[in-house]
Amino acid sequence: MLRLENVSKYYNVGTVNEMCLFRNFNLTIHDGEFISVVGSNGSGKTSMLNIICGSIDVDSGKLWLNDQDITNMKEYKRLEKIGRVFQNPAMGTCPGMTILENLSIADNKGKHYGLRRGIQKKRIDYYREQLSLLNLGLEDKLHVKVGSLSGGQRQALALLMSTMTPIDFLILDEHTAALDPKTAEVNMELTNKLVKEKKLTTIMVTHNLRYAVEYGDRLLMMHEGKAILDKNGDEKERTRVEDVLDIFNAISVESGN
Repeated sequence: MLRLENVSKYYNVGTVNEMCLFRNFNLTIHDGEFISVVGSNGSGKTSMLNIICGSIDVDSGKLWLNDQDITNMKEYKRLEKIGRVFQNPAMGTCPGMTILENLSIADNKGKHYGLRRGIQKKRIDYYREQLSLLNLGLEDKLHVKVGSLSGGQRQALALLMSTMTPIDFLILDEHTAALDPKTAEVNMELTNKLVKEKKLTTIMVTHNLRYAVEYGDRLLMMHEGKAILDKNGDEKERTRVEDVLDIFNAISVESGN
């Protein structure tokens, strides 16, 4: 379980551009939940992810992961138990290395390398098995450099790599936004499959309202650092894209757009 308790975050402190994005923000994410997060630009979606990962610090408040206080934990330590897939397919993989080398690095996340080989031959069959789950034919391209793959293939590989080691939390940061519609659909179906099979607690930020409504079991809408909509269970099941769009339009009118 992940908890954000009374989190506050200010930007440009002491300047004319000082802004408070979060003020005493609270959020609890229960084990096994798959949460879709939507919101306009500047609503706090990405900042929330960065706070969870430790990319940015909070000014006050606490973060708890499985009852462990991680508020002051370094980012690299948090990422031992948190997997993250970014919007840019070029992130999360090493383009100059082969698929095999990339998978080996992901497989050894959080472990001490010492002087042993980076690639263990006994794990190659396991890598092929995992790649076959993607249904992209990558299991036959272990020695191909990742930089030569398409954006969709790289994003699917990044998703697989982020979930290879046991993690407590998976973060998807608009991970289909840079893909063409067909490839985005494939990656979303793959995402849903991996989340269900591995029973991952997941938070997905997306601008695609259909994905937000169709996938996951909880829906959050952020606005000015607040969760103005929080639907789960049957209530989320009954939510339509039009319902979410109506709220977006109402916010836009209130903001003078």
